[in-house]
Amino acid sequence: MAAMSQPHVLIVEDEETLAMMLRYNLEREGYSVSEVHDGQRALDAVEERMPDLVLLDWMIPAISGIEVCRILRRRPKTRSIPIIMLSAKGEEADKVRGLQTGADDYVAKPFGITELLARIRSLLRRTLTPVSKGSVEGADMVMDLSAHRVTRNGRSIHLGPTEFRMLRFLMSNPNRVFSRDELLTSVWGPDIFVEPRTVDVHIRRLRKAINGSGEMDVVRTVRGAGYSFDTGEEAESVSIHDSSQQIIAT
Repeated sequence: MAAMSQPHVLIVEDEETLAMMLRYNLEREGYSVSEVHDGQRALDAVEERMPDLVLLDWMIPAISGIEVCRILRRRPKTRSIPIIMLSAKGEEADKVRGLQTGADDYVAKPFGITELLARIRSLLRRTLTPVSKGSVEGADMVMDLSAHRVTRNGRSIHLGPTEFRMLRFLMSNPNRVFSRDELLTSVWGPDIFVEPRTVDVHIRRLRKAINGSGEMDVVRTVRGAGYSFDTGEEAESVSIHDSSQQIIAT
């Protein structure tokens, strides 16, 4: 990935005027920027140079933004790239679909450039922080923090960046219930630019990824309260090993 001093952003947008405006503002903020105008070229561009973040329009030629997002999330090399979906589709169902496909954030057109830049900074701040060392273990799951790898009963689990952070936070605080607002603050950060409903979408994606056939659903929903990582035992059954920075379960 690009150095933290100059993160690389890939713009995938077929409206050339909008793409030029995005590029101008991103470069003015100090980002390195690439620009393509259809889905196939987006996939080619990612192969040529791995971006730190993708601004991905939904309605683009060749391959739709939704399908590009699915493809990037399926490939091991690209599944952790942060993706912000841009779309003229502003209905709630469209936002949910975009997030369920694998986007980390969804911005409806028309949007303010100040808000978009703030969302980009917030997402990059979460994904470009130094990698933690050690592991988090709970129930039958192990998170290798340095390798960004999750296993359950010995099988590999593939998570996007947001789901990985959410699982780490929940496993580090087992059997404790967190509201949507608390999860937004703890997982997305204090600069919250997403709706509380977004938490539900990522929880569903997390559950789908980690719960196999016959396995206990370790993410518990507490109606009217929020979500927790359910070990089925006392919190002490979760062990946290971090050789550089201890994670304290509260």
